[in-house]
Amino acid sequence: MTSNRPYLIRAIYEWIADNQLTPYIIVDTTIPGVIVPQDYVNDDQIILNIAFHVVSNLTLSNDEIYFDARFKGISQHICVPVKAVKAIYAKENGKGMGFDPEDDDAGTPANASKGRNSSHLRIVK
Repeated sequence: MTSNRPYLIRAIYEWIADNQLTPYIIVDTTIPGVIVPQDYVNDDQIILNIAFHVVSNLTLSNDEIYFDARFKGISQHICVPVKAVKAIYAKENGKGMGFDPEDDDAGTPANASKGRNSSHLRIVK
């Protein structure tokens, strides 16, 4: 069985956006595949604003979240494996959902979904 984490992330993202709030994710930067600006990492994590009006080319797929964002005026490509997302929440009220590392199916090979059509939400502005 596949992890429900990517589906929950997409659902919470949509719920936050529908309520005109600002979606943030907390990312565990120790997970392989995380590409974020290291200058903003504290205690092996980074908090990212993923609001559609702040980032560009946002894609929330079953495997990873990726987008382009500006840090101190410099555009950077960000890539976050879904299993690195510790939480998604609304900045304004803190409502959202946190995830435990145990939430992922440890027995499922990382490439199990390769070659299949995977669900994703792509937001392009």
